[in-house]
Amino acid sequence: MQASHTSRLKSLSAAGPALMLLGMLMFALNDAMGKWLVSSYGLGQVVLLRSLAALVILVPIVWMAGLPALRAAERPWMQFARVACSTTEVFCFYFAVMYLPLADVMTYWLAAPIYVAAASPLLLGERVGWRRWTAIAVGFVGVIITLEPSSAMFTMPAVISIIGSAAFAFMLLSGRFLRGTPDSTLVFFQVSGAGLAGLAFAPFGWSPIQSGLDLGLLALLGIVAMAAHMLVNRALKISDAATVAPLQYTLLLWAVVFGWMFFGDVPRLGMIVGAALIVASGLFIFIREQMLKKRDAVLPAIPE
Repeated sequence: MQASHTSRLKSLSAAGPALMLLGMLMFALNDAMGKWLVSSYGLGQVVLLRSLAALVILVPIVWMAGLPALRAAERPWMQFARVACSTTEVFCFYFAVMYLPLADVMTYWLAAPIYVAAASPLLLGERVGWRRWTAIAVGFVGVIITLEPSSAMFTMPAVISIIGSAAFAFMLLSGRFLRGTPDSTLVFFQVSGAGLAGLAFAPFGWSPIQSGLDLGLLALLGIVAMAAHMLVNRALKISDAATVAPLQYTLLLWAVVFGWMFFGDVPRLGMIVGAALIVASGLFIFIREQMLKKRDAVLPAIPE
């Protein structure tokens, strides 16, 4: 019996990274499909149809959990703020990929954990020592290098990318205040908010569906995103975060591959250097936080 239990734990441990890697691949596919679609259809139209497809999966899950769980959600104003940030993030992302290579946009979004670390002392009262502040500074240097300091860094797509990644960071921060809210409830509010915003903007730039392929991609867009969320959540439940969380950076690799395959994008040197600094900074911040959590379990208030 003991041997069987040990074998099962090993199997789950191995499945966690595999699920995380698959989830990142699904996210990258979703983003590539979105970039393809917003070149032919209105931004509000794509967000609306994406949200409706996701709700096809979400509504039965929320229904089985019970509608009172939605009404009893904690901190209503924080829930609203999270929905506002997530909706802003979705619109900014799809706007940015209309004009910028997929890998460039993904690099900005992968800087979100750096923004979270920088904002956590002010918003969460967390202590951040000199090591993590150094990593945060390196990450911001990476963002600046990616922007390639010049007049081009103030173009609308670049500015929208920064706004979107910042909104994504604050969405991540809000999740720390809403730990008691079930994942299905958080995602339901998030998707519903984006859907309502998409409905408001859909009449502006609505285009008839041009082909069966586009119809299939529009139908798949939200479903693939939901599948990716489920894979990542499952990976985090069955494996230690220290094992699977760093695998999120494989998203950048897929963004480079899909950007080249489908759109002919060749990574710029500035993007490569900036992305390397952002990834290194994010990994250091994550690893440092994991080390401090383990040490604080034995010796609280240990210096950083």
